[in-house]
Amino acid sequence: MSKKLVGLVALFLVLNFGGLAIGNWLMNNGPTETWYLTLNKAPWTPPGWVFGAAWTTIMICFSLYLAFLLESYQSLFLIGLFAVEWFLNVSWNYFFFNLHQVAVGLVIITALTSLIFYFFFSYQMDDMKKRSYLLLPYMIWLCIATSLNLYILVHN
Repeated sequence: MSKKLVGLVALFLVLNFGGLAIGNWLMNNGPTETWYLTLNKAPWTPPGWVFGAAWTTIMICFSLYLAFLLESYQSLFLIGLFAVEWFLNVSWNYFFFNLHQVAVGLVIITALTSLIFYFFFSYQMDDMKKRSYLLLPYMIWLCIATSLNLYILVHN
């Protein structure tokens, strides 16, 4: 692994886990507040501990993916896409848990899901084809999370 790649992995780990920390701070006590606890949630809502395990796995895989991608295809456009992804990921917590704007949360998470699918399908070049599978945990989780958000919107 080149020094450049190691540096990019470290950078994206800091940025991605930093984003999770900011999102967690913005959500405050949202998951333990009466508003959330009394919502009619989907029967497939996972237990709380799954969220931490899922996001840890997702951010490690996503950081590796981004490092490989930017090492191969340095582009301001890619950096811009990452900035949008980071903003959407962080802001969902604030709109959903703090403002209780479930519909806005659904728009945000749908945009985030679309963006991650865009990464997966748009960067299938030779050396990135196999590495794109690092996005699968993120894609799967976002599909589940989007369905949970939609269920809350429809059933509350």
